[in-house]
Amino acid sequence: MHGNWLDKDRFLHLLDNPWYKLLAELQSYISVETYRYWDSQSLKTLHLPITTNAVSSPMGLGSDSLPVKIDLFGIETYLADSMQFMLEYGCRFFDSGSYYVMPSFRGENATKRHLCQFYHSEIEVPRDLNATIEMAENYIKHLAKGILEQFGEQINGYSGSSSHLEQLANHEGNLPRVTFDEAAEILENNPEYIEHHEGGWRTISHAGEREMIKHFGGFVWITHYDHLSVPFYQAYADETKKSAACADLLFGLGEIVGLGERHQTAEETIDALELHEVPAEDYRWYVEMKRKSPLKTSGFGMGVERFLMWVLSHDDIRDMQILARFNDARTEP
Repeated sequence: MHGNWLDKDRFLHLLDNPWYKLLAELQSYISVETYRYWDSQSLKTLHLPITTNAVSSPMGLGSDSLPVKIDLFGIETYLADSMQFMLEYGCRFFDSGSYYVMPSFRGENATKRHLCQFYHSEIEVPRDLNATIEMAENYIKHLAKGILEQFGEQINGYSGSSSHLEQLANHEGNLPRVTFDEAAEILENNPEYIEHHEGGWRTISHAGEREMIKHFGGFVWITHYDHLSVPFYQAYADETKKSAACADLLFGLGEIVGLGERHQTAEETIDALELHEVPAEDYRWYVEMKRKSPLKTSGFGMGVERFLMWVLSHDDIRDMQILARFNDARTEP
């Protein structure tokens, strides 16, 4: 590894580093195999722009990230933090669903867990929450099996073990799954793990995620988070509107796959925008899409660099960049 990410000659040092050669090979494998896998499942890919006026994590109740606003020839717009909305649109073209692998952008400064620019593997399908959870599990198991077969010896050499890959690749049946309420009970509502917010919703801390991973031996889904703790577009789990039809898959450093079912109708979407105190004007097109073509869809996004951290048993996501990018610094090339 070469942790000095702002070194102007970092790109030269990496050429002599076999660990980064392996990282580049793994990046290529995930991109190519993702296309092959979803094609085999009859999903279709879309060619999408990286700019949008409708970010999937707007500032409002439940927002967990900062959007990246830019001025593009005098027009204010955003670099996309996710293509989920566009993939929902794609489901109106493709009956089997749509997917993509491309960069996403976040406004927070990079940390050991977060990148400013990262690769996102996302899908959206006309299915419900449970069916999409099964699709996500099959996808990551497929990746783990292929990586183990092609790169297992190299990963053993650098990381000391590939048992974590074997555990996932050979796992039979569904991965463990608990609701947020059940997770809070397991964690005994310890404030170090379960955080209560003034607005009345709860979240799980990074330490809480690690405890849950430990408790379940490596992998666990947490489902049905408090609705006000997640973005507005997640479907209500029931008529009380208190919880969301969503799920996060925790392994490695914590959340690596985020998944959810979407509101089916325009009326539900408008209600959620109001509930989350998100201005509706930039989501007019999204509401009108659901008014013209109401459709139950669900989807998930996997942070590729987070997945690779787990593959390589690494502890700093900033090392997962061949060409480093930071919001507050100029880097070369």
